[in-house]
Amino acid sequence: MSLRIAGIDEAGRGPLAGPLVVAAVVFPPGRCPVNGLDDSKALTERMREQLYPRIIERALAWKIVFIEADEIDRRNIFQATMHGMREALLGVAHAADCARIDGNRLPQDLPCPAEAWVGGDARDRSIMAASILAKVARDRRMRELHDVYPQYGFDRHKGYPSPAHLDALRRYGPSPQHRRSFAPVRAALAQVPIQTLLPGIPAG
Repeated sequence: MSLRIAGIDEAGRGPLAGPLVVAAVVFPPGRCPVNGLDDSKALTERMREQLYPRIIERALAWKIVFIEADEIDRRNIFQATMHGMREALLGVAHAADCARIDGNRLPQDLPCPAEAWVGGDARDRSIMAASILAKVARDRRMRELHDVYPQYGFDRHKGYPSPAHLDALRRYGPSPQHRRSFAPVRAALAQVPIQTLLPGIPAG
């Protein structure tokens, strides 16, 4: 009997701002119903956006989980990732016989048997699909955050520590979407007056 496999992957462990996003995808057993899948990092933004609705339409089940910056700070990035992966799997467990999770560690208390697959986003179609859903969902959120905090350039670097982002952090201080447990954000926070962090409150 062919197994229904839940592929799980994340996007956004390394950025200084914005959410961590974890996705799970279960395809029907047998031939993958979506052509053109690959590790999300190997695809262009346009290709990911084209694949996103096809994955959702043809999956037996899918789930996207957002772990916001304040929760990342509260849990730490590793525990936030484990929590997000478990929540994503719980969201598709009704349609899955087992799970394959990209990486080398498994969360605890999973609802079905699971394997950790190092490099799984280049080896397993369900993990590839999950990586695409997570990446597209996160990029869309970062573009929304750019509209609220345009000075940081979230639409370009998506919260990753690019030179332009680090310069904006030094100039403006952290936004409410920055992860205060990450060292560059802590350093920026120590250098700016509180007024620069609170929109609408004048300095002086």
